[in-house]
Amino acid sequence: MILSAIYHRMSEQYCYPLDSEQLVINIKTGYDIDEVWIIWGDPYDAGIMGGSEHWSGKREEIYFKKRLKDHIWWTTTLRPQYKRCKYYFEIHSGDECMYLFEDGFLTEDEMNMNGKMLSYFIMPWMNPADVCKTPAWVNDTVWYQIFPERFCNGDKSIDPENVLPWQTGKVGMKDFYGGDIRGIRDKIPYLKDLGITGIYLNPIFESKSNHKYNTRDYKKVDPHFGTNDDLRKLVDEAHEAGIRVMLDAVFNHTGADHPMWQDVLSKGQESEYADWYMVNKWPIEQGRDTRDGRYFSFAFAEYMPKLNTNNPAVQDYLLDIVKFWIETFDIDGLRFDVGNEVSHSFLKALRYMTGRMKDDFYLLGEIWHDSISWLHGDEYDSVMNYPLSTAIADFWVYKNRGRETFEYDINRCFTMYYSQVNDVLFNLLDSHDTNRLLEKAGHNIDIFYQQLAVLFTMPGSPCIYYGTEVAMDGTYDPDCRRCMPWDEIDSGKKDTELGEMKKLIAMRKALQSCKSRNFHFPNDIPQDRVISYIKIGDNESIQVYLNCEEKDVQIDVRDFGEVLYSRKWMADSLESGTLGANGILILRTSKTC
Repeated sequence: MILSAIYHRMSEQYCYPLDSEQLVINIKTGYDIDEVWIIWGDPYDAGIMGGSEHWSGKREEIYFKKRLKDHIWWTTTLRPQYKRCKYYFEIHSGDECMYLFEDGFLTEDEMNMNGKMLSYFIMPWMNPADVCKTPAWVNDTVWYQIFPERFCNGDKSIDPENVLPWQTGKVGMKDFYGGDIRGIRDKIPYLKDLGITGIYLNPIFESKSNHKYNTRDYKKVDPHFGTNDDLRKLVDEAHEAGIRVMLDAVFNHTGADHPMWQDVLSKGQESEYADWYMVNKWPIEQGRDTRDGRYFSFAFAEYMPKLNTNNPAVQDYLLDIVKFWIETFDIDGLRFDVGNEVSHSFLKALRYMTGRMKDDFYLLGEIWHDSISWLHGDEYDSVMNYPLSTAIADFWVYKNRGRETFEYDINRCFTMYYSQVNDVLFNLLDSHDTNRLLEKAGHNIDIFYQQLAVLFTMPGSPCIYYGTEVAMDGTYDPDCRRCMPWDEIDSGKKDTELGEMKKLIAMRKALQSCKSRNFHFPNDIPQDRVISYIKIGDNESIQVYLNCEEKDVQIDVRDFGEVLYSRKWMADSLESGTLGANGILILRTSKTC
């Protein structure tokens, strides 16, 4: 038995309450392990044996597991009657058996030695107030990300002076095309018809740039986008259409023209805001970037000086802004730009405040890596699931990889966090910070839809970047921020693409199994690059097949129900059919394993 491959601790995603009744226990082992049992019970439920107190728990086998690259992830859900739990593990590999306690491994003889004090794992109390709670509505949401400057020009009277004619080709880093809030409002019927139930807006407050990530005034909508009243009308009209609205919170840094930073530049260390930023060298001198360390900024961008979110005064200032946004605009959530650099103490204060203003308010962090430190239930609800987008993209990039690699990578994404966090992860395939999905798919439209099929059948909450619904092209920033091709959409040239997206969204919204956190990879097709997985719902399950081979494959469908979505599928009979190269087949099924 490879003991070094076995890991568990009574914290983080290894042991946590799912709610006030259920306790999730996870343990990670190597592939040499055949069985894992958990012995558990109440810490105070002890009997008398040989004249002394003796504790013994209920012994249950852990059946559910996910395969990772080098480990197996075993999971079970317990229901401790008295909200407390004491437990240890019994682990089998062939004829060998070991017992895992908090202080390490024991053999049966060692465990039963007279006088041995056993260090059990203990969940002391499942306090309801300490349970990680996430807003239930997010799991049912299909998001649509809008980069406002490039989505739709609805009011030409507020265009910037240097505005360019709306067009569909490549764009420059500093180009302006006149997209605004009026344009977004005009397209709410389009979004509703598409099936969208949540809008994520890139920054809309006053800023000199087209991207608005260098904020000058957090309480004033940029005049080239409209007014505060326009934003309130947008939120109201979206809500009437059944669409939630999430704004971008750029609190890691301000713009260089923010009045507070200007005061620092003018007065130096005498400024009342001197410690609101992170200045290391006085006086502050001009330069090309901040690599010399004279002050910290976003990346090395001189025009985005970094706020000191450890400072209580800065925290109060930002909390007041969020309070203003909620009270003035009635928004439903915030996405935090550079969310891993904002202080934990500020995020905890923010969570406390927003939870009392709107108990289902959604807090989303832009974090591109393992984010468990922010997801214990007292800071963010969720993060942008870039590990998932990487896992999906990589399988099609590396043509030599077998489907087990896809399984390992997907399972990793959903074993990093609590189950209730998995329910509301913000899943995306492209954004304003990446090349567009069509380019990621090598401009192969079938692969493009295969990856979207995965997105819409994963746990969490899927997001479409504006234009992805019509297979919009683009490389990295700024090319991923092209103007929305409304002329092509309105003329009907994009009806085929819109039709495909509507089918996927409708399937996602109609089937609870698409949203479920329960899934399994049966690997029931012999070809190595045919992905198959089952999503298990409360009332129905679905089977997904993705043929990533360069040739057709045969699929046995005799045990399945209706076809829910397909591309390049031809049923040869009621019992089997042919799935073409880069084809998709999603079926209703009664299978669960």
